[in-house]
Amino acid sequence: MHFGDRLCEAVKSKNTPLIVGLDPVYGRLPAAIREHRDMNDENDLDASVDAIFSFSTKVLRIVAPLVPAVKINIAYFERYLWEGLETYYSLIAEADELGLEVIGDVKRGDIGHTAECYAQGHLKNPEFAELEDVLTPDAITINGFAGADGILPFAELADKEGKGVFVWVRASNPSAAVLQDFADANGTRMYEKLAQIVSQVAGENGRIGTTGYSNIGMVIGGTSPETTTALRQKYPNLWILVPGYGSQGATAADCVRFCKPDGTGALINASRSILYAFEDAKYAGKFGNNWEKCIEQAAIDAKMEFAKALHG
Repeated sequence: MHFGDRLCEAVKSKNTPLIVGLDPVYGRLPAAIREHRDMNDENDLDASVDAIFSFSTKVLRIVAPLVPAVKINIAYFERYLWEGLETYYSLIAEADELGLEVIGDVKRGDIGHTAECYAQGHLKNPEFAELEDVLTPDAITINGFAGADGILPFAELADKEGKGVFVWVRASNPSAAVLQDFADANGTRMYEKLAQIVSQVAGENGRIGTTGYSNIGMVIGGTSPETTTALRQKYPNLWILVPGYGSQGATAADCVRFCKPDGTGALINASRSILYAFEDAKYAGKFGNNWEKCIEQAAIDAKMEFAKALHG
């Protein structure tokens, strides 16, 4: 099925635009994992990777009944080199088995053959006999600041593989405005120009699915809704991946501005606010050391916040 159509089906099935980001940091894992005799040494590669894998797989199983997708940030695994990358791909397979759409937050970006190789490494399921059980994500994030030349190699492979691409258009960090809000002589901001380019690519070559959405979308930070909400109305055929909710300061009301009235059109990511809910006194006071219940309740609460923000 077309990636944009799959997202529509998944969001409607789970009745929420909420997705959960996997950004695991060893030092913040639950004590029950960090103190386990086989995983209690942060300076031991195997122990650290095993701890992160154990935590992440449990998180996936907790949130799978609640959300349509997960976003796995490859940086938190690349720091452990080849063992971390093996864990990253294992988690993709685990999430796929649980019926989740998987977004690989890889933010790759280049042109020509380099971009093609990046695309093959992150969007094409391996054809090597030794890797026949390895899956790549359903979609990835990329950096689009090379223009269309830096987007098309990823988009073209996504077409062939039935997958998706989210182009980083407007970041959620405070200093992003210095560069990304810079305007030309006509008053067009840099991120607005990039959004135009993404829209052109997204509308080419039959990329629009039966639900009206393209397999090419945008990443727009939820912390700048005032300046970027207009992109939702201007580009109705694009899915928007929205980081910034929770720990980065964006509220549910900030983020649902990127959804259409039927609740589709945006995937709103929550990472730390759900992953580490057991650090929050609100949940720890209720569930004690049961960190899994804390995470589950945080995901349920976030879903309820979005539902209220969407429907009042």
